[in-house]
Amino acid sequence: MSELSWQKSSYCGTGEACVHVATTAPDAAVKVAGSADPGEDHLTLSPAAWSAFLQAVKNPGAA
Repeated sequence: MSELSWQKSSYCGTGEACVHVATTAPDAAVKVAGSADPGEDHLTLSPAAWSAFLQAVKNPGAA
């Protein structure tokens, strides 16, 4: 498995303990981690599930 390129959330303050996201190829699965070491433990979501999650976060009362 190739090395993932993790990106830290733009809403994160100082430090590394915040949400990190990476995508994989060729299936484009989205990896989500909430720690200073995102390679350790993370969730794997389909692109559709990630999109639904983002919409729910952006519009919490719309569901």
